[in-house]
Amino acid sequence: MSVQTLTKPTSQKTQSLRITGSEAVVRSLIAEGVDVLYGYPGGAIMPVYDELYKFRDQIHHVLTRHEQGAAHAAQGFARISGRVGVAIATSGPGATNLVTGIADAQIDSTPLVCITGQVGAHLLGSDAFQETDIVGISTPVTKWNHQITTAEEIPEVLAKAFYIAKSGRPGPVLIDITKNAQFEMLDYQYKPCTGIRSYAPEPQIKIEDLQAAASLLNQAKRPFIVWGQGVILSQAEKALKTFIEHTGIPAAWTILGASAIDTDHPLNVGMVGMHGNYAPNILTNECDVLLAIGMRFDDRVTGKLETYAKQAKIIHIEIDPAEVDKNVKTDVAIVGDAKKALTALTPLLENKTHDTWRRRFEELHQIEDEKIIQKDLFPTKDGLTMGEVIRCINEHTKAEAAIVTDVGQHQMIACRYAAFKQTKSNITSGGLGTMGFALPAAIGAKMAAPERAVVAIIGDGGYQMNIQELGTIFQTKAAVKIVLLNNNFLGMVRQWQQLFFDKRYASTELINPEFGLIASAYHIPARKVTQRDSLNEAVGEMLAHDGPYFLEVVVEPEANVFPMIPSGASVSEIRLS
Repeated sequence: MSVQTLTKPTSQKTQSLRITGSEAVVRSLIAEGVDVLYGYPGGAIMPVYDELYKFRDQIHHVLTRHEQGAAHAAQGFARISGRVGVAIATSGPGATNLVTGIADAQIDSTPLVCITGQVGAHLLGSDAFQETDIVGISTPVTKWNHQITTAEEIPEVLAKAFYIAKSGRPGPVLIDITKNAQFEMLDYQYKPCTGIRSYAPEPQIKIEDLQAAASLLNQAKRPFIVWGQGVILSQAEKALKTFIEHTGIPAAWTILGASAIDTDHPLNVGMVGMHGNYAPNILTNECDVLLAIGMRFDDRVTGKLETYAKQAKIIHIEIDPAEVDKNVKTDVAIVGDAKKALTALTPLLENKTHDTWRRRFEELHQIEDEKIIQKDLFPTKDGLTMGEVIRCINEHTKAEAAIVTDVGQHQMIACRYAAFKQTKSNITSGGLGTMGFALPAAIGAKMAAPERAVVAIIGDGGYQMNIQELGTIFQTKAAVKIVLLNNNFLGMVRQWQQLFFDKRYASTELINPEFGLIASAYHIPARKVTQRDSLNEAVGEMLAHDGPYFLEVVVEPEANVFPMIPSGASVSEIRLS
């Protein structure tokens, strides 16, 4: 009888490459699946740019016209794709110009990896040319940051950067790399990061919390759901739709949660917040159980905290423990991933319809429809309204476009009236409220989803904050459709001045240039609409054009956005006029 000898296979050691730190940066990006990034070169990051040139067949660098534009473009890319956006800049002013975009990404939970060059390690602290402590500056607005001073650190640090940026509650990470580290040689191997000691990005959901939540919801007579961007980030859209259809609970959304569920779904009762819909705001203070999913109870949603949903039991599904009980005290907290929480919670709940409670939403919606919505969407007076422009875009795009908005009145109108049939379709600056966001973010969004129509809705104030990114559109041919809603005012500030400062329009009236001529200078087709009878045809022409297009629509100069919850007021004090 023969005996077969089992031999252990010999392990093969991964071969390393002897390369420079700058090449290691580029190879690490490629290893993480990065195929496009946004940035602006300079002396302290030049070695990395030299390697990007060599690897240009594998990774595409988009030269924006300002580093802030690079950060916002990376945000737009991340928001529509669900992938990590990447921005790159040099030291000093290049790095500091990224900070607004980084801060925006931090508060809106957008996964970014930002790479900055830095002076040589031997010059740190010497106030060398273009030396700025970007690690110190960005610490309050990043999920994590780190300064690399030797080449051998690069692979491991970049792997950690991508893992941290996209895991748990996503956010921006900044990696600062000294120039000597970019030139130094290292034996390069890359291993993706799959975990970090003491960092638990996704807490384990407790069954007792699910059971406690189910008990409250099953007993509720007037339950209400408010969902936020956490639903989109956790890919819980289908789980949420199944949940509300099973339970019959009316559901409303925060600005960043828009598009997770079709806007015409019968259980979608609209937007909450300062300029949200009348019914969900009023009924927040009449529900008996409030289920908040992937949202952080921002002040623009809650209004006066002392009066917010005090009659209700509060259930909060949230992946970030720091957000639980931060603003609103919860009765049951389900700390964990929204998709997993909803999937586990749904079978514990009874199938109901809540017909009487839902009719209350319908009654209040009718009031808003008569007093505001019909006038916004189907005006009878001469001046064009922002609402009818959004309605026209909806009709032409069949609610399938990605809408990228800047910040101001046009943002509120677009978020109120844009129709969505696909998730990740509402891309806007929520928490930071960054004017200048939309134009570069639309570039990133279009590059991430070239098959989709991407329409940037922008006001004349925010447009001019990053208008130079028309140059990026011209160079890349990104087929962004730009709709400028021009009222010759900083509209949102003017509205507050009208309502609360006796119409003292201090520094809010704009003397604007001929925007169409500027677009034409960048070889972008342009058209201006001042009359209602040409709006529909102009929107159709814009969307049919194969390439970028600029459409300026002159709207009423002193129109206001209603409903409105005055600052410091309760959600029950929402105004219709």
